[in-house]
Amino acid sequence: MYDSVGLQVLSREECLRLLATTAVGRLVYTDQALPVVHPVVYVVDGDSVVLRVPDGSATLVARDTIAAFQIDQIAPDLSRGWSVMAVGHVSEVDDEGRLARLRDLPLASRGVGRRDHYLVVALEVLYGRRIP
Repeated sequence: MYDSVGLQVLSREECLRLLATTAVGRLVYTDQALPVVHPVVYVVDGDSVVLRVPDGSATLVARDTIAAFQIDQIAPDLSRGWSVMAVGHVSEVDDEGRLARLRDLPLASRGVGRRDHYLVVALEVLYGRRIP
């Protein structure tokens, strides 16, 4: 299936597969009514994206909000590429049992601050496009 401008519409399964191919994405949220786009380290965990965020990070403002998460890989000449975007609720994990499992995920740490926080973005809306 193609959209109105000729881009291939990706299935949810293809979007999830592409999400698993990179380690850095963009979290898009608002802070004091202004838009913020923040690069984040992430990993796909089922129907969620898990972010490992250092203590004191501005990204922690996104807790308990609805945010967008985006990745892409597009050739400079626009001849090929794809983009995936998700929208969902962001929550911080504080349950020790779940934290123990998340700490075992292959998720890099920037090593800044006293501790890391784990934010989960539920992939409630997920869509992608590919340049054919």
